[in-house]
Amino acid sequence: MRGGLTSPSLSAIFLFLGINIVLSVRAEVSRTSTLRREHRLYAPSYDCPNCYERKDRGNISSTDHPWKDFDIIVTYSDPSGAVQVGSVRSRDLSSSWVWRNPRKEKHNRIVQGQFQTKLSYRENGDSWSDNHQFQGETSQAQAYPVHPVKLKRQMLRRERRERRTADLIKQDKGIENQMQEAAIKRARELDTNIKGKYSIWRKEYENPNSDSTVKLIRDQIIMAKAYATIAMAKNETVLYNSLIEQSRESQLAIGEATNDAELLPSALDQAKAMGHILATAKDQLYDCVLIARKLRVMLQSSETNVNSFKKKSTFLIQLAAKTVPRPLHCIPLVLTTDYHLSNYDKKVFPNKEKLEDPSLYHYAIFSDNVLATSVVVNSTALHAKEPGRHVFHIVTDKLNFAAMKMWFLVNAPAGATIEVKNVDDFTWLNSSYCPVLRQLESARMIEYYFKAHQSSSLTAGTDNLKYRNPKYLSMLNHLRFYLPEVYPKLGKILFLDDDIVVQKDLTPLWSVNLNGMVNGAVETCKESFHRFDKYLNFSNPKIADNFDANACGWAFGMNIFDLIEWRKRDITGIYHHWQEMNEDRTLWKLGTLPPGLITFYNLTYPLDRSWHVLGLGYDPALNQTEIENAGVVHYNGNYKPWLDLAIAKYRSYWSKYVMYDNFYLQVCNLNQ
Repeated sequence: MRGGLTSPSLSAIFLFLGINIVLSVRAEVSRTSTLRREHRLYAPSYDCPNCYERKDRGNISSTDHPWKDFDIIVTYSDPSGAVQVGSVRSRDLSSSWVWRNPRKEKHNRIVQGQFQTKLSYRENGDSWSDNHQFQGETSQAQAYPVHPVKLKRQMLRRERRERRTADLIKQDKGIENQMQEAAIKRARELDTNIKGKYSIWRKEYENPNSDSTVKLIRDQIIMAKAYATIAMAKNETVLYNSLIEQSRESQLAIGEATNDAELLPSALDQAKAMGHILATAKDQLYDCVLIARKLRVMLQSSETNVNSFKKKSTFLIQLAAKTVPRPLHCIPLVLTTDYHLSNYDKKVFPNKEKLEDPSLYHYAIFSDNVLATSVVVNSTALHAKEPGRHVFHIVTDKLNFAAMKMWFLVNAPAGATIEVKNVDDFTWLNSSYCPVLRQLESARMIEYYFKAHQSSSLTAGTDNLKYRNPKYLSMLNHLRFYLPEVYPKLGKILFLDDDIVVQKDLTPLWSVNLNGMVNGAVETCKESFHRFDKYLNFSNPKIADNFDANACGWAFGMNIFDLIEWRKRDITGIYHHWQEMNEDRTLWKLGTLPPGLITFYNLTYPLDRSWHVLGLGYDPALNQTEIENAGVVHYNGNYKPWLDLAIAKYRSYWSKYVMYDNFYLQVCNLNQ
């Protein structure tokens, strides 16, 4: 050895310190690469006694080593695979070579018989490291260096794996977000408030065919009646009496039951007894052609009865919808009496200066129902953020004018402005100007409504019963087509029916841009329903040549009208034109929606559906979530919320705005 020390002395020192100065390295070199700087490729690791006490845990340079000049023997494999031996002097090493203390490194610890060593290399600011595990019992760890090209490939593969992992995580997050959105959508569409026999804990749901016994007994009754008729025709009196008796007993066993859980315990025994009688009747009387003919006759008879009951039901529903319940009839009578006795006819509503202020929010309500109108006003004012900027223009008929005015003089909503007018005071609204009024006074219309010699109200004209409703005779129903004449100084107005309930602040409707349209309304067509062909007679060329049968219908009941654009386009003139053409009622039947669809054809701007939800007066299967989120809910149909016909689960949306503690309502016994 060189460097001023003899080999024995240097070996003795190395043996004393337990240091192996020979680092055996196996280098795997690519066939396409050359071995550069072969004597400087590998970083040796030594035990340095002077490094143990250093705070930096063993990192020193070769210049600080106590033996500054000694030979390092290196073995390696050349590109041909032959083992070569070389040496390098320590003083020729660059300053970037690092001396490590292996006793302070974790990779020299024994873990389950495996040894792990870490080779670190640092040169000119570049570094690489690779971990290797060895099996064995020896305490000497051997390091296997990796060529830079291979390390570069490993680094690229690691980067690709990281990018792929990031892409998969991102993709998983996207899929998860889509699943969450779909779940939220399904949750919103799910109606959790549908009431009925849906409890899984009911006994009948223990059996998937929960009404099988009920159906069996009913089928037995039908067959018993068929066989009884045949037995009577063949003079089988005994069998006939038995079948009739068993039919009666089976009918009593069923009672009002609709499923097996509601049957009496003796019902099954009765079904067995009926089965024995039917088996006897089949043996004696069965004739395929005869039985088929008898069942066909029974089916036709049942269909006739069902149609008759439908007509009666329709008539009674229409009759109930026309009638006024006693409390609702009582309220205007009491109010009118107090109005005249207490001299309220001399009192006026405050804030008259607001009635024609176009900068405020104006509502038009045309009704003869005091209680319904109070709910509309109360619900609107209650949800208004600035009640003082809201003005309610109420028009009623002469019969209810005193009652309507008295109610709002005593029960005016806080902050809001109220105006009550009598439609009979509009002198310009006469038969010479208004075609509808002229038609209502005609002999043909009087005959249609008051024809005394009609054969039967149940059979003749049953399909048109709803059009015989007295509301179609009132000009209050047609006054909506004369809004610019009723309010000549206003630019916009929100029309509200008296069978609606407001659930949100309606102020934003005045800022909706109608894009040059006159009417802002919610469209009602879904797929093929509620389109123009539902309301208009497209077999008439006057209709077919001017309108699209598939055009989407919209709702009257909550409409924002641009009165300035109305006047420019002479909308009232268009309405008069079509009303005169429909004097014989061949273009459409009575009502205000068909002429409205015609008048505002291609002049209606569709509002968001959440503003107006319809059907609470006829459809018991509406989405509960849509109802609760709606700005306005509409009880269009016969089942008005103030009638006993009302759909029970929808009544609360209306009744919570009724002032049940009011003196007049208590006097008339109007209870919840």
